Parts: sequence; C-alpha cells; structure tokens
Amino acid sequence: MTIDTLGDQGDGITRIERGYVVIVPDAEPDEEVTVEIDTVQSNVAFASVVERSK
Repeated sequence: MTIDTLGDQGDGITRIERGYVVIVPDAEPDEEVTVEIDTVQSNVAFASVVERSK
C-alpha cells in the first residue's frame, strides 16, 4: 500500500476501501510498504511494516 499522509503522532496513514483508515508507524508519505495488520477496530486498523519497496 502507499502511505498517504502523516498523522498527528507521526504515523503513516492511508485509506483503503470505503474510507477505512490504516495507521502504520514508521512509514512516510508516498512510501510503498507491505504491512501486516496487528489490530482491527470498527473504522481503523493498526499495521506494522513487513517490507518496504526500494
């Protein structure tokens, strides 16, 4: 996935289907990353970077 923006806490944020938000710590805007979803809530998921595109 491509990180869209940074959140207030400095985490990468992207939106997927239907505006669902995925928060990815240690990711930068426009960065392509493969993530593993760690926690899922009703309107947001928290993920960890598994791989970064070069």
